[in-house]
Amino acid sequence: MKMNKIIFVALSILLSGCLQYHSPARNTWNQYLYGASFMDMTETAKTAKLPIYMGHGGKIVTASGELSEKMQYGDKNNIDNTVLVKYMSGLEYELYDALRKPGLSVQRAGTDVVIILVRGAIMRDDIADISSDGADTLKIISKILNKYNATFMEIAGYTDSMKDKSAAGALSLDMAERVGVYLAQHDVSTSRMFIVGRGSARPIAAQDDMGRLMNRRIEIRLSPAR
Repeated sequence: MKMNKIIFVALSILLSGCLQYHSPARNTWNQYLYGASFMDMTETAKTAKLPIYMGHGGKIVTASGELSEKMQYGDKNNIDNTVLVKYMSGLEYELYDALRKPGLSVQRAGTDVVIILVRGAIMRDDIADISSDGADTLKIISKILNKYNATFMEIAGYTDSMKDKSAAGALSLDMAERVGVYLAQHDVSTSRMFIVGRGSARPIAAQDDMGRLMNRRIEIRLSPAR
């Protein structure tokens, strides 16, 4: 009886690892993404969103750091900047160590941290949905985002060059929303999220065969809440 139980548990673990993730029905996405802002994450937008974010239990970076006795009597701006840089550096290093896979990269942009996810690394080829490998990657990202939860995030989708700009915008937004839904399903607060589809804007590579694959991507830009 005990051996049967062990076999059952082992098979359950094996099968759960083989299950393909599927995004929920599109008509339910608004429920998952309730509280997210569908606009660029500008400084003005972050300032306007801060009261809502704080009302949902959000934290600011300077309030989340531990200050030494010496720092407590220093200049407030210098203290805040020191804590902020340390916090975002910790976030960057954890993401970098966890995302050493083809098609994924982590970059620093001032005080912000940007995760670049090439479409082929997280999406299926046959249909517009997140792949098994992509779900594993986003699960790792979710855990780190929940640990470093004093940040806003902009989830932006991009396509390669397309003649139909409207279609490019819709496709890029679809990718961004799918990622947002997955993160929301894994307890990442939507009060932190800005979601946008930028179509073929801001290419990061040439528009040749290899470059097109690079330009089809999702970028998650993380910015300290303060």
